[in-house]
Amino acid sequence: MPIGSSATPLIALDAVVIDTETTGLDARKASVVEIALVPIHRGRLDTGAAYRLLIRPHAAIPAAATRIHGIDAAAVADAPRFAEAWPEIKDRIGDRVVIGHTVDFDLTVLAAECERAGLSWTRPRALDTRLLAEISAPNLPSYSLEDIAAWLNIELTGRHSALGDATTAGRVFLALVPSLRESCIRTLAEAERACRSLIEALENQRRAGWVELSRAPAAPEAVQVARVDSYPYRHRVGSLMVAPPAFAGPDTSLSAALARMASERVSSLFVHSGASTSAPTPRETGIITERDVMRAIAKGGPDALATNIGGIATRPLAAVPATAFAYLAIARMNRLGIRHLGVTDELGQVVGAISARDLLRLRAEGSIELGDEIEQATDVPGLARAWGKLPRMVARLLGEGLSGIETAALVSQQLGALTQRVAMLAEERLRVEGQGEAPRPYAFAVLGSAGRGESLLAMDQDNALIFADDPSAPECDGWFEALGTHVADILHEVGVPYCKGGVMAKNPQWRGSVSDWRDRIGKWIARSSPADLLSVDIFYDMRGVHGDSSLADRVWREAFELAKGQSAFAKLLVEPPGATKAGLNLFGGFRTENGRLDVKMTGLFGLVSAARALAICHHVVERSTRARLAGIQALGMGSQDFDALLEAHGVFMDLIVGQQIADMERGIPPSNAVEVKRLSARDRDRLRKALKATSQLDQLVRDHLFSA
Repeated sequence: MPIGSSATPLIALDAVVIDTETTGLDARKASVVEIALVPIHRGRLDTGAAYRLLIRPHAAIPAAATRIHGIDAAAVADAPRFAEAWPEIKDRIGDRVVIGHTVDFDLTVLAAECERAGLSWTRPRALDTRLLAEISAPNLPSYSLEDIAAWLNIELTGRHSALGDATTAGRVFLALVPSLRESCIRTLAEAERACRSLIEALENQRRAGWVELSRAPAAPEAVQVARVDSYPYRHRVGSLMVAPPAFAGPDTSLSAALARMASERVSSLFVHSGASTSAPTPRETGIITERDVMRAIAKGGPDALATNIGGIATRPLAAVPATAFAYLAIARMNRLGIRHLGVTDELGQVVGAISARDLLRLRAEGSIELGDEIEQATDVPGLARAWGKLPRMVARLLGEGLSGIETAALVSQQLGALTQRVAMLAEERLRVEGQGEAPRPYAFAVLGSAGRGESLLAMDQDNALIFADDPSAPECDGWFEALGTHVADILHEVGVPYCKGGVMAKNPQWRGSVSDWRDRIGKWIARSSPADLLSVDIFYDMRGVHGDSSLADRVWREAFELAKGQSAFAKLLVEPPGATKAGLNLFGGFRTENGRLDVKMTGLFGLVSAARALAICHHVVERSTRARLAGIQALGMGSQDFDALLEAHGVFMDLIVGQQIADMERGIPPSNAVEVKRLSARDRDRLRKALKATSQLDQLVRDHLFSA
């Protein structure tokens, strides 16, 4: 498997299902008489690419074996020996995960065959459908292939033939993926770890001489990965773009456009009829480049200089957000085969330009891993595969010195891009269902850490939906409820679980018209019960990621305006009952549980909540925790205290993301609990200081929440 595959979602595995028929049941002595391989790609079993081969064994086929699989000496008389067949078998397995029913029997047989033939053998990573079924349904009376198939309503075909059993095992695996997901087993490493936990079954296999199932990689994958240029992941497009961009009307002559590009030293012009008075969207804009000019002259000669650029401009303009990291611009240029992009603001309007020339100093084309795959994905397995690359890239960037804050910004941007793409797929589902297009303009928004730009790898869904007011239009909530439900379901399949607190647009309290949201916010502020305000705080982190983002931005800003100076309301948002815990004991030691300290609940949560509440009360209209703390500092409040909190925030983020990567490589679902013994002495000291800084949050909030 490629480096970093541990985090690959099961739904997106490139795998091959294997089954063998043999001369006997002693895996160390048996010979293969038939083998079948059936690929799984993008969540589908590719029976059209199935491979089946008879093999002439090194020993006679016992009659008892023939009675099971129907293969006798005559059937294999002209078949190749294993040594002749192995190169093609090995090539077809490649670096894929191997899946099968009691798959380690098959792997042990292949290992023994290779040893007898003097061939090299490398154990592939593997998943056993028998063990996965026991994990999913621990009370089944039997885990034979027949019984599991019957439980899953899968029709058996060609039982005790290699191709028939491999096909059935492949269908069983795909049918098990949703139930494994509900058991929080989403990735390859998590499935391997769960299988290894079935100690009794594994001991039985070992006693039978089978290969040990799916051992973990020998070394952490983050150590094995190649170096990567981190510059494109640190710098945003907005810091590299040319602004304002150069616009020209469609009736501008080619000669005038060429003269302007030369005089302004730009290599492109954006084409839009209202360029002088408005900021258009990419859909309303075209582009003409130096290459377009040269092609037009080569084709039309000197006469081409008199033609208007509107006729040769490329539309619509390909663009990236100003808040995107530079790697996305590089990847999009590479994918589209172009050298110029527009740059858009939060409202989707073109505010800048960026070219390959601007990005030349990055020298990172070969290291762009995340790229544009989320935007290109056309189905759920494709999205899951793209999303599964994120932990690998985070591990690489941590190795190159990126901070937890920087990697969180990267994760948040990818989560926003994923949510946007999922919303587009959900819209397509509604069209296929006959529900048509969106009945009104709307914005789909992310909340909480994703909105703040502080998402790490232990995440769930927090989203909301805002649609435009239109008193004359018919009721439309049904369409938006269906959209929110599809978005939640797709995100859950891809690997972003449902929000346990129900903060999702599929639920009525997290969607509505602009007027609905105004009324809702007013009621929030008027209430005085902390229990009524659970989950309300993350609304103030909202960021639109799809549709008309101006709707989300307007509601978000109005929420700040309504809450301005409302210290009683802000105070209730600081710390919901029971949300935080002390991280240090009376002697300065860490309060661990099973050797771990929940850094979110002992430090990060309270810090984020305090920064949000103070920002709301003092009208610091920012999303990120650090921008809020800096904004409050700028008002002249406790500079030294806030410096310590800024440092603490960075420490918490560093330690959590590092632990999450280590856990994911071991098949442990990422959490916010840090293994204290794993930390260096320096990091333990940093954590202790950070927890001491946040232990004073209550007093700091009281001092500043009601200050003038």
